Amino acid sequence: MNNYIENLHWRYATKQFNSEKKVTEKDLEVLLEAIRLSASSYGLQPYEVIVVSDPAVKAKLKPAAFGQPQITDSSYLLVFAYNTNVDEDYLDAFIKNNSDTRNQPIEDFEGLKDMIKNTVLTFSDETKEVWASRQTYLALGNLLSVAADMKIDVCPMEGFNPAEFDEILDLSSKHLKSVALATIGYRSEEDGLANAKKVRKSKEELFTRI
Repeated sequence: MNNYIENLHWRYATKQFNSEKKVTEKDLEVLLEAIRLSASSYGLQPYEVIVVSDPAVKAKLKPAAFGQPQITDSSYLLVFAYNTNVDEDYLDAFIKNNSDTRNQPIEDFEGLKDMIKNTVLTFSDETKEVWASRQTYLALGNLLSVAADMKIDVCPMEGFNPAEFDEILDLSSKHLKSVALATIGYRSEEDGLANAKKVRKSKEELFTRI
């Protein structure tokens, strides 16, 4: 079996972390770079990721995640938050980044700018937030795959109170709303799910070939 596929079989949503075994800063940087390189619509990346390692902050957030132990036992807590203010200024900064990164005149990106203006910027606020939150999940999925390939455990989580997280982390001041969490670390030997066989739909159920 392909090593990457073997590692996907190995991964699971870790419920119990070994709080004594920490993910190194070097490995964290690889995971963060994988998130940074994730695909997104037009490359706009309408989200940010808050990396929480401070035990005091994690402890403060834990009740807003219904007391789940992953919040404090993991090495890092990542809060995925989408941007609620994707507007003309956001687009201008995006186009400038394209120009600077590729060392091309900003005029070369006028077609891209017009395309985004006529699509994303025409969305209603509600539609834009739904769109932005979906982009965020692409980055989360990339994290899960890369972490599995590095044999680092991650638990993706939606079981938390976003409004409380937003208040504690002061996300509204940055035009952000939390939508998902990921706790990163190493599984505890006491986690009974660690060796359970992965349950998924069969290929016949999941895929339709036309």
